[in-house]
Parts: sequence; structure tokens; C-alpha cells
Amino acid sequence: MGLPWLSWVIKLGIIAALSSVILVTMLGQIRIFFSMGKDGLLPPLFSRVHSRRRTPLANTVLTGLFVACSGALLPLGILGELASIGTLFVFVLVCAGVMILRKTEPNATRSFRTPWVPTVPILGILGALYLIFSLPRGTWWRLLIWILIGTGLYLFRPLLSRSKTR
Repeated sequence: MGLPWLSWVIKLGIIAALSSVILVTMLGQIRIFFSMGKDGLLPPLFSRVHSRRRTPLANTVLTGLFVACSGALLPLGILGELASIGTLFVFVLVCAGVMILRKTEPNATRSFRTPWVPTVPILGILGALYLIFSLPRGTWWRLLIWILIGTGLYLFRPLLSRSKTR
């Protein structure tokens, strides 16, 4: 193309975008771990908040360490693919959830409105699946591993909690 400076601008844009995605994902993950700790799906450490700051300190530190180690050890391309497939997978689940809740609980109070249900959620699912299928197969396997880990935590943590109380 003859514009070598443009590649640097694009690279800086990619780094800035990926950094913001990772930061937002971390903030969300901290709250997800907190909720899972309160629900008994993770150890009680995850449900504790700092006495003065009222934030989930252990979650923040552990999530930060995990992200820092991942960032140091994994190639940038793999991190970007994982962030993409994770976000797209959640988007598929949210779109499906909107359709399911509209059908199973049509009279529930809604905090937001979605026009043209089920057309918009179906288009959202199809668009996200198109993008998911365009990612490398290795990314799918990594997502499957995370889903299996999450499913294992969901299924077996309550059993472990009950056995400790006996």
C-alpha cells in the first residue's frame, strides 16, 4: 500500500482496543466471581468484600494475577481470539435468553425493551455465530475447555459444600 506509518496507527488501535476489552472483562469477571461466591459455587473467599472499600478484594487480586500471567505467557493473537469468542458466546446466550424469557414469562417486569422479538435476537445469534465460526478451531477448543471447567464448578461445588457441613 506504500503507507508504512498507517500500519503503526492500526497496531496502536488494536492494542488500545484489546486493552479496553480486557479491562472491561476483568471488571465483569470480578463481579461474576463475587456472585458465584455468594451463591456457594465458589469458596467463601470469593464472597468477601474489603471492610473499608466495600469491593471484592480477593477477586480483584486473583483476577488481576490471572490476567497478568495470561498476558505475559500467551501470544496476543490468542488473547484476542479468546476475548472475542467469549464475548460472542455470551452474546448468543443473552439473545437466546431474551427469547426464552419472553416466551416463558411474558408478563414479567422488564428493565429494558427489545424491539421485534424474536427477529432481533435471532439476527444477533446468527451474526455472532457467523463470527464465532470464522475464528480458528483452536479457539473453539479453548472455549470448550472453559465451559467444561465452569460446568464442573457448577455441578460439583455444591456437592463439596454439602459434604463439609456433614
